[in-house]
Amino acid sequence: MKPSKTILPIIVVSQFCCTSLWFAGNGVMRDLIVNFGLAESALGHLTSAVQFGFILGTLIFAVLSIADRFSPSKVFLCCAILGAIFNLGTIWEGNSLGSILTFRFFTGFFLAGIYPVGMKIAADYFEKGLGKSLGYLVGALVVGTAFPHLLKDMTTAFPWKYVLIGTSSLAVLGGVLMASLVPDGPYRKPGQKIYVSAFLQVFKNPNFRSAAFGYFGHMWELYAFWAFVPVMLKTYSIIHADVAFNIPLLSFLIIATGGFACVLGGYLAQALGTKRVAFLALTLSCSCCLVSPLVFAQGEAILFVAFLLFWGMVVIADSPLFSTLVAQNAQPEIKGTALTIVNCIGFAITIVSIQLLTGIKEVTASNSVYMLLALGPILGLMVLSKKKPTKWYL
Repeated sequence: MKPSKTILPIIVVSQFCCTSLWFAGNGVMRDLIVNFGLAESALGHLTSAVQFGFILGTLIFAVLSIADRFSPSKVFLCCAILGAIFNLGTIWEGNSLGSILTFRFFTGFFLAGIYPVGMKIAADYFEKGLGKSLGYLVGALVVGTAFPHLLKDMTTAFPWKYVLIGTSSLAVLGGVLMASLVPDGPYRKPGQKIYVSAFLQVFKNPNFRSAAFGYFGHMWELYAFWAFVPVMLKTYSIIHADVAFNIPLLSFLIIATGGFACVLGGYLAQALGTKRVAFLALTLSCSCCLVSPLVFAQGEAILFVAFLLFWGMVVIADSPLFSTLVAQNAQPEIKGTALTIVNCIGFAITIVSIQLLTGIKEVTASNSVYMLLALGPILGLMVLSKKKPTKWYL
């Protein structure tokens, strides 16, 4: 059965609308610090709060096999509405650091019913060309993640709360679109029971395990890079006093260009092979980590921005490819659970790298700190380089 031509665009638009919740707090971070008297280290803590919520959410969703036992589109809608409500909680005037962390935590919790469930919905519709479809889907996640930075730039003449109101409104819209226009896919095989053992069972497949560990290495770098893009731009402008960046706009562009890279990677994977393109992207992003101190030292602002734009592309280009390999190497009846499990572990890893960078930045001004982000890609490349007795899906 061939899916309607409108299905993928609707899934992509819905994913974009809902994932704008992810970095909504980061988009107004300066305003939160000023209005609620937060410390500069709040950036790492608020980002990690979302990740913690996402991890707990994905863990619960995986253990209870939510995306496999219930209609994924309805799960998506419920989580979009609840995520939007908790995102709005950040505008409460009586907030403290603790309450803001709580609101961001629960926003992340319900994102667990949006990002991996969106991939599950796509996998239920596109058995062939899944890499290309997930390229569009993760591309929507990337642009959605970057969007609060653009919204902040567009609303400089308006209260910062408009950014959070806008992202919550988009999330509700995305949920309604998914639930009303995307029925359960033709390749969906509903799970009939809770697979508590699925958390360990999926890793018995060596191809699944290799794809998952490649994804874990990629995640060590990805969200730490995204979280610190505004910090990198500010740091460079301090080092080079003659440089004045529009940080919200550039942050949006640097992160959002990764959406184009995801789509391009999906098409390249069809021609060159999924594993090969993922390996190349991971190698290039690893190289960016290692040379980053040199780029901070040079005085050409255009070169610095171009470097970050390139890094923003290669840091995410392999994400839909690893997700494709994970989905293709999981049993059909627990495909949604497998994707959720891998997301859960991957996002747990992001907390470690974000908090590590946050802690080191508090004790040193050295820009060599970003070289630490290469550790994940290096380990991922080592796993992907191992010879296996069975073939990868291409």
